[in-house]
This record gives sequence, C-alpha cells and structure tokens, in this order.
Amino acid sequence: MDIQEIKQLIKIVEKSDIGELELVEQGRKIRISKNSRAATAGPGSNGMVNPVYTQPQVPAHSAEAAPGSPAAVEVPDSDKYYEVRSPMVGTFYRAPAPDADPYVEVGDTVNEGTTLCIIEAMKLMNEIESEVRGKVAKVLVENTQPVEYNQVLFLIER
Repeated sequence: MDIQEIKQLIKIVEKSDIGELELVEQGRKIRISKNSRAATAGPGSNGMVNPVYTQPQVPAHSAEAAPGSPAAVEVPDSDKYYEVRSPMVGTFYRAPAPDADPYVEVGDTVNEGTTLCIIEAMKLMNEIESEVRGKVAKVLVENTQPVEYNQVLFLIER
C-alpha cells in the first residue's frame, strides 16, 4: 500500500460515518480514526506512517436507548460508574485471540488508553480503549456476542 492509497483511505473515513478503519495487508497494519492526535510508525509497519487516533468520545449519558434495547442498561449510581459504550455495530471480543486471556477482568484497574476489548466490524478489528481511570466493575457483554452502536459494554467504577 502506497501513500496515495493511505491518503484516499483517510479521505474516505473523514467523509463517512465510520469512526475507525483498520486494515491489515501483508503484515502491515494501518488504523485510521477520526479525532487525530498523532501520526507514528507502528511495529510491523516497515516504516509506513500509521495514523493513530482515539475513538470518538461519546459522553456516558448522551444518548438514551429505547427500553429493552441492548443499549438500555440500568446503572445504580450513574455518578459512580462510567459507561464504556460501543462506537459501532459489530462482534464483541474480550481477548485478542481465542486462546488468549481477556484484556480485562472484573476488578482490574484500568487507565486511560487501556485496551478493554475488540469489536470486529466488516472483518476489521477495532480496539476499544478506556477513556477514564478506574476499576472494571462489570462486563455487560459476553464474548463473541453481537453489539449495537452505543450499547454499554463495561461499567468502570471511578
């Protein structure tokens, strides 16, 4: 993949409703997300620029879900817990591989940027990272379960 193809992919992501795009080709991995903070060459990139972005931030209580939908979750004390929501529709994975340990377990302390899970969308693996520091209080989705946009995946105790 040359720089012109990467530039085209960046333009496509910018103009679309896609929050993040990850492409693996011949051992090279490129991830493009909205809300850029930096651009760096990543491991296995053979010197290619690997745009690194963060997930679009969705305020914990900004979108109300219809009762009974997958995104509707009752939180006992909303000030005590931060809701990690899915930024896309896809398949939820707790670990990087079927035989690997989960990224996080209930009771683990996480920092901003800690990988919590992966959501696969259209054969692309999207790492979901914590936006807050705290303790994982609850995992609300089972491994390999389909998830909806804005569905609560984790509760993190602040």
